[in-house]
Amino acid sequence: MPDLLTFEGRKQRAKFRAWHRGTREADYMIGGFFDRYHAHWGEEELAWFEALLEEDDVDVMAWALKTQPTPPHFEGNLMRAMQQLDYVDIPR
Repeated sequence: MPDLLTFEGRKQRAKFRAWHRGTREADYMIGGFFDRYHAHWGEEELAWFEALLEEDDVDVMAWALKTQPTPPHFEGNLMRAMQQLDYVDIPR
């Protein structure tokens, strides 16, 4: 098991949490976002994503789909990237 205090350990934990949300739709949206963008993240971006993982799936999905306003502390480049939804690859 990775040391969860390391940066890479935190990324591994975030990946697991992103892909095990409880619904397939949330897994694809949040997990797909992680897979697409995490390689270039630093501490600030990972901390943002870890905070996002603490939120309810319905809220995160509503912010990504722009059906609800995004809370100010989640606004910014990462949320704009999430709202593009160009990272969702749904297997057939």
